[in-house]
Amino acid sequence: MIELFSANTPNGKKISIMLEEIGYEYKTTKIDLDKGEQFKPEFKKISPLSKIPVIIDQNKNKTIFESGAILMYLAEESGKFYDQKNRLEINQWLMAQMGYVGPMLGQHHQFHHYNPGKSKFGEERYFKIAERIYTELDQRLSNSKFLSGDDYTIADIGTFPWIARHEWHDIGLSNYKNLTRWYNDISKREAVIKGFSFMNKDEVIPKP
Repeated sequence: MIELFSANTPNGKKISIMLEEIGYEYKTTKIDLDKGEQFKPEFKKISPLSKIPVIIDQNKNKTIFESGAILMYLAEESGKFYDQKNRLEINQWLMAQMGYVGPMLGQHHQFHHYNPGKSKFGEERYFKIAERIYTELDQRLSNSKFLSGDDYTIADIGTFPWIARHEWHDIGLSNYKNLTRWYNDISKREAVIKGFSFMNKDEVIPKP
């Protein structure tokens, strides 16, 4: 049994999608970020940086924080979506999501979606970076079915929930044909549909 401590965010959705993909039994404990539950001492014991998600693998008595590390752990444990022969390529695209795609789109959310009009500099800066991310991913996917090659991997699982916030980005996902094709292909996966709505069963994946 896996216990998932999470919230309804892109980083949270990564792990629920992965757990659905590998078919592991899990239960979810919601961490209310608006109420600051991530800063409570009992949560900091398992997440020293006060971030979600965190998992506890009760079968092995292991606690793992940081979404990328969790994806790698679950992939190694299950033997899925992390082919040893292509691991270097997978790691590069997963780290690109962790260090670039997620953080930069997250800043775009802060300025453009949550706080419009408060910082012209911030809005313009992160809008341009978000556009560049869309362009770069589209270019990559023009000659690759998935981010790290022909196979669906944890790099795609990690990146997809961030692109699924495309309605917040106001960039126009449908203008990027390769990225849209990738997005639509992943959106149809049963495990992705289930994992995406893990906090809200009525939530649906936005169309391009």
